[in-house]
Amino acid sequence: MNKKNNITLIGMPGAGKSTIGIILAKYLSFGFIDTDVLIQINHQKSLQQIMDETGYLNLREIEESGIRKINIEKHIIATGGSAVYSDKAMQHLQSISTVIFLKVAYEVLKKRIHNFKTRGIAKSDTQSFQELYDERQALYNRYGEIIIDCSTRNQEEIAEIISDRFLAMNRPKA
Repeated sequence: MNKKNNITLIGMPGAGKSTIGIILAKYLSFGFIDTDVLIQINHQKSLQQIMDETGYLNLREIEESGIRKINIEKHIIATGGSAVYSDKAMQHLQSISTVIFLKVAYEVLKKRIHNFKTRGIAKSDTQSFQELYDERQALYNRYGEIIIDCSTRNQEEIAEIISDRFLAMNRPKA
């Protein structure tokens, strides 16, 4: 398997990973998977229900386990925002894909996310969205092989930029 024939999108909730991933899959004629949706299908519960019943740390463990089982080619993988807490999950994703960090300014995310308390975001009850944002930025920057600033671009533009960069990286050398 070509080590980099998938693309993984990482970033905060509200960054557009799922929507951009679907557009990107169409551009590249790739499949698309959303790891949050896989968790919900496998557990027959929403992410919020899983957290309410067993805690956010358990949700992160479930996420790591699910990601480490992914063995596909020519797919766009949209991860949950907390995937970066697992070094094992991220190492696996880096081994099968190009990891792209969809970077969005805090102020922009605040305008996009209105259901912070019920969205199934894996965080402690006492952690604010600002604290979560600050904590995760270092992790996204660590694992993102390509960083795309998404604060002022629309989803089609972002998908086009990613598609162009990915195709350029994978073009056979003359």
